[in-house]
Amino acid sequence: MDTADHWVKIKADYDRDGYVVIPDMLSQEDCDRLLVEAAEIGRGKRGAVRGIAKLPDNLDNTEVLSRYLTVQFPHKASDLIRDEFIAHPAIAETLSYLIGPDVKCMQSMLFIKPSGKPGQAWHQDEHFIPTRDRSLAGVWLALDDATIENGCLWVRPGSHADGVIYDTAPHRSADFDSGNELTGTPDDKDMGISVEVKRGAAIIFNGYLHHRSLPNKAPEGTFRRALVNHYMSANSMLPWDWDGRISPTRDMRDIVMVCGNDPYSWKGVEDITYAFLRAETTDTDDPNHDAAKKVF
Repeated sequence: MDTADHWVKIKADYDRDGYVVIPDMLSQEDCDRLLVEAAEIGRGKRGAVRGIAKLPDNLDNTEVLSRYLTVQFPHKASDLIRDEFIAHPAIAETLSYLIGPDVKCMQSMLFIKPSGKPGQAWHQDEHFIPTRDRSLAGVWLALDDATIENGCLWVRPGSHADGVIYDTAPHRSADFDSGNELTGTPDDKDMGISVEVKRGAAIIFNGYLHHRSLPNKAPEGTFRRALVNHYMSANSMLPWDWDGRISPTRDMRDIVMVCGNDPYSWKGVEDITYAFLRAETTDTDDPNHDAAKKVF
């Protein structure tokens, strides 16, 4: 298959199913560097992350990372993530075919998910990050082999196609973290399909796609780590109030350009978001609950 046919097929699969798997998006060296960086973030040795305090130097990486589930906006704390992995060349090339030549990023998430930690209930990313043109795409980068046992991603293929943002409600399940669960969808009874991938692979999925993950039930000391970034067409404004943290806006400008041109560059770029720990439960005794109760 020549290069043109390769991208045509990937785009057709993405448009039909709402997601596509790209093996070896990252090299093994890339994954190693990101895992070291995750441990340094967890030690409090990078930029500020709300909810993380500097830890003793004698803790090994497993001891450090076992403390955390998810860091929101790690690119605000890590130069490595911001400068090398938001606009990684392989990501930029792929998104230029799937979204268009002009692409921007507005969010990153670092999932640590040690054994015993919960997953996320069915949700749609566009419920949280609205676009004007339905161009939102998540790029889920596997830093470990992602398996059913350790809590890989699950999807409902084609569930993006109706273009409907469904309501959500509390799930009341210990299997999932603090986020709500989709309700009232045509697929409420559909458990979807698992998407097991190898370390270094990317799962790219549409912002309307119904997706979830289950708890990490692998043996103690096992992680399911992933870096997940969210992107959209730079030609669309971003009417995102960061889940009520900022005033309603026509175009939130805390972005990183990934490829192409920014037609709204005359507005400049703002520094609005910050790195913080995601709440693991809806329990108000969770020390991260107030800081992260309205996150994705």
